[in-house]
Amino acid sequence: MNQNKDQNVIDDFGREWETFDQSQKPESERLIEFETYFDIFPWENLPPDPVGFDAGCGSGRWSLLVAPRVKHLYCIEPSNAIEIARRNLHHLQNCSFHKVSIDEMPFDNDSMDFGYSLGVLHHIPDTEKGLTDCVKKLKPGAPFLLYIYYNFDNKPFWFKSIWKISDLIRKFISRLPFKLKYLLSQCFALFVYYPFARFSKLLETFNINVEHIPLSAYRNMSFYRMRTDALDRFGTKLEQRFSREQITDMMKRAGLENITFSPGVPYWCAVGTKKPG
Repeated sequence: MNQNKDQNVIDDFGREWETFDQSQKPESERLIEFETYFDIFPWENLPPDPVGFDAGCGSGRWSLLVAPRVKHLYCIEPSNAIEIARRNLHHLQNCSFHKVSIDEMPFDNDSMDFGYSLGVLHHIPDTEKGLTDCVKKLKPGAPFLLYIYYNFDNKPFWFKSIWKISDLIRKFISRLPFKLKYLLSQCFALFVYYPFARFSKLLETFNINVEHIPLSAYRNMSFYRMRTDALDRFGTKLEQRFSREQITDMMKRAGLENITFSPGVPYWCAVGTKKPG
């Protein structure tokens, strides 16, 4: 059976989370980030003592805040980062850790009360199949929260042109040895991410709309977050992007309905519930 994974990409992410294990992330930023992604998640619709899964848990940054709200959380991660997650969540007794890919998740279909996958499925060869494999595990009516990279379908032409240039740079850097791409990514964090982010923050104090300024989403974020995301962005060989319409279609084909998108950054974060039957 052909597994839906790229081992080189998996290894790269293992090294990324070993480098940035999130131990230096400010707690206030962690909470704000969590609320930003989970704002549309229907916690109130979960049954008592829900059991669910984090598909691609990485260092466990989401699991850390989800696990205290549920009965049990399956942490799924194919890379060595699973050990980082195990360490970061050692104080929580309701998590189990599984070093497997999404198509190998160790629980039955139609068995989970909820699931989520944030920033993961665009890094596997067949994004739609990965989504479908996740939805199969849900009980009918159970919610699934999804975040995959968008193709800037809500941005002007010039913004997309800047991104295309950056993507050419990514394709070059991502093929370098890890130490070199780490160094280059950190240069981008210092000399590109940080200046653009802080410039956007300055403009915002004068009530100037900064929505279309590149990297303005980082204006209130720590430099640690910028460093992490710069390595994530430029160190990854496999990256796919989708429009809101494409994401909607994929979610429907995977078996989700009642699809809702977050109205703001991060684009496009969406939630849907598994269709009955």
